[in-house]
Amino acid sequence: MDNDLGNTQFFKVAVDNQENAQQVLEVIYEALMERGYNPVNQIVGYIMSGDPTYITSHKGARSLIMKVERDELVEEMLKTYIRHHDWPGSDYD
Repeated sequence: MDNDLGNTQFFKVAVDNQENAQQVLEVIYEALMERGYNPVNQIVGYIMSGDPTYITSHKGARSLIMKVERDELVEEMLKTYIRHHDWPGSDYD
């Protein structure tokens, strides 16, 4: 394995996964709200730890979130944030 820290690695998520991540986040958010949890705290806890118990099983949310890679969830959230703030490059996919 090359440990050259001077080079930047490129990462690209498939377009199909972006739509799936968005849909999953919407369901997860709603399920957490309905159960009285703070969705931001719970989703961050899941993303940082990988522990699915941060996500309620209400509406199948826990099973659903485990079908999407955590990096795909982060990418979807970051893209949405960038678009919302009209940052340069916000028109990319």
